[in-house]
Amino acid sequence: MGSLYSEFPTWLHGWRAGLKLLLLAMGGTLLFLTSSPMLLAGVGLFCVILWFSLGQATQIARRLMRAVIIAALLVAGFHAFMGNYELAAVSALRLTCASTLGVALTITTRPSDLVEVLEWLLSPLAKLGFPVERVAMQIALMLRFTEHFFVQWKKLDDAHRLRTGKSGGLRLIAPLTIHMLQATRRVADALWARLGF
Repeated sequence: MGSLYSEFPTWLHGWRAGLKLLLLAMGGTLLFLTSSPMLLAGVGLFCVILWFSLGQATQIARRLMRAVIIAALLVAGFHAFMGNYELAAVSALRLTCASTLGVALTITTRPSDLVEVLEWLLSPLAKLGFPVERVAMQIALMLRFTEHFFVQWKKLDDAHRLRTGKSGGLRLIAPLTIHMLQATRRVADALWARLGF
């Protein structure tokens, strides 16, 4: 399956996966604990600097971030239309900042490293009979399929653009859905054959 992990080395690649995941969790929580547009704008400026500091590594996720920015503008436009300009700014900044932080983690951290961190976090529950490895595997698969969705969407859009000169848009939903269902079936069959899940 495709991945958003970038092989282009950056300063963030050298950080431990656990530390990056902790900082993401703390940052994401703080984003939703504040409703100050000025403070969120400051965080937004930090996210812009973070994004550009990763340089070529962001290439693989640029289309995804464009989609996030469009979604944030639509959310902001809706709230502005309803007359709540402060909520428009807060909602758009939260969505964009949280997505930027998440993408920065994804493009600079190998999926296998994230799985190891998840297993370590869940390990105390193993004494209670909790299936740690299985749950970690399920979370890892969710993350990988989320990545795979956007990677496949980009491939289909590129192919459609080459054929027609236009973006695929909503026309890609049906082939993308079919591909994702086929991919999940293949992965499920492989897990059943190898691990008995």
